Amino acid sequence: MPSHYDDDAADVPGGLVAKDRPGDNAAALSVSEISGRLKRTVEERFGFVRVRGELSGVKRAASGHLYLCLKDESARLDGVMWRGNAGNLGFRVEDGIEVIASGKLTTYPGRSNYQIVIDRMEVAGEGALLALLAKTKARLEAEGLFDPARKRPVPFLPSVIGVVTSPTGAVIRDILHRLADRFGTHVLVWPVLVQGQGAAEQVAAAVEGFSRLAADGRVPRPDLVIVARGGGSIEDLWAFNEEVVVRAIAGSSIPVISAVGHETDTTLADFAADLRAPTPTAAAEHAVPVRGELLNQVAELALRKRRAVARPVALGRERLEARVQRLPKGDAVLAPFVQRLDDLGERLRRGLGERIVVARQQLQNDRARLSAPLLAARLDQARHRLVAQRLAPALVTARIASQRDRLEGLGRLMTSLNPDNILERGYVRVTAGDGRTLVSKAAAAKEVSLSLHFRDGELAVAPLDGSAATRPARAAPKDKPSPPEQGKLL
Repeated sequence: MPSHYDDDAADVPGGLVAKDRPGDNAAALSVSEISGRLKRTVEERFGFVRVRGELSGVKRAASGHLYLCLKDESARLDGVMWRGNAGNLGFRVEDGIEVIASGKLTTYPGRSNYQIVIDRMEVAGEGALLALLAKTKARLEAEGLFDPARKRPVPFLPSVIGVVTSPTGAVIRDILHRLADRFGTHVLVWPVLVQGQGAAEQVAAAVEGFSRLAADGRVPRPDLVIVARGGGSIEDLWAFNEEVVVRAIAGSSIPVISAVGHETDTTLADFAADLRAPTPTAAAEHAVPVRGELLNQVAELALRKRRAVARPVALGRERLEARVQRLPKGDAVLAPFVQRLDDLGERLRRGLGERIVVARQQLQNDRARLSAPLLAARLDQARHRLVAQRLAPALVTARIASQRDRLEGLGRLMTSLNPDNILERGYVRVTAGDGRTLVSKAAAAKEVSLSLHFRDGELAVAPLDGSAATRPARAAPKDKPSPPEQGKLL
């Protein structure tokens, strides 16, 4: 039987045990069920949205996914961009950039929050793009990539020029046409995209590729690289503001000319390049000189050289002619010497005549002294004087006696110094095979054969070794003298 307390407990709110009430059709849902209903509701209601906001907390995971927040003055929205879409972004994602993100809203049950799954993200207008450009420029400039001190001079006349641009646009035709007009040179074109997705990576790879070419390789290495593109909006030229392009140009081992856009267009590639040209055509003009002007300049220099060589000759000729005018005439210079020669010739002629007269008179005066009887008498006198001048024998004999005494003294000295003279007293002289006299045992031991010189002749012997030389000789019996040994010295 039911108690009245049961009916009263059912009417009391906030009971201990949850019970279904009459007429109540709201069944209790689990957390997963309510989260799933919320997720479906949000995704159906906000299947595609475009949200404008400032990036904050940008983080790229190791998987390649991009996590971020979009915020404004009073709210924030979490966002995620999967790896496939994040790799197609046309700008460097970093905090502080105002963007417009397109995607869908969804919920994340694990944290009970909602987020936007971004399919596409763009910079919010040119103002935000310029702000991003200024920020990137300041960062790269602080690294020294735009320092004027690191810029290199462009070669005067490059033999090979590398061009990084689109192969189908008007830019490459303008460059080739202007190069052909000014100074024909070898051109290598590296075709790249100059706009859109992947353009920055291709431009950077082309600049780095030219630098990696070997100087003596099959493909000639350029002496100069031109990075060129036609005009366009800031969005069209954005690939040349990318950090990868700026770093490739700054790190190039070949001088680079940047010719991106028109004269009023400026990109970060212009600041990193060694030279900035206002247009691609101007880049070709900066790359090579005009061949005709060079020929005219060479001809002018050759003319100046000829004039410089001829000028001293002309001046010397003028000075010589002026000095010749001041010199006296040849006849006037030689006239005194000719006159003096005539005088000396006349004096010589007169002197010779006088000398002949004097000699003739002397010959006539000496004729008597040259008679034959007088000459014969003089000859007899000279013969008598010659006979009287014969040498005395005592002078010759005295000198001969003096030389004889000296010779005898030298003979006695030679006899006293002769080593064979002492052989008469029982001594022996030892000689080597070549006749040298040996005076020491060591010298004798080195010889193969020896000769002993006695008073009455020579004896050939051979030296013994050291052991035999030091062996004591056997004593002879006192009552019978032993005959002397022959042929041994030591």
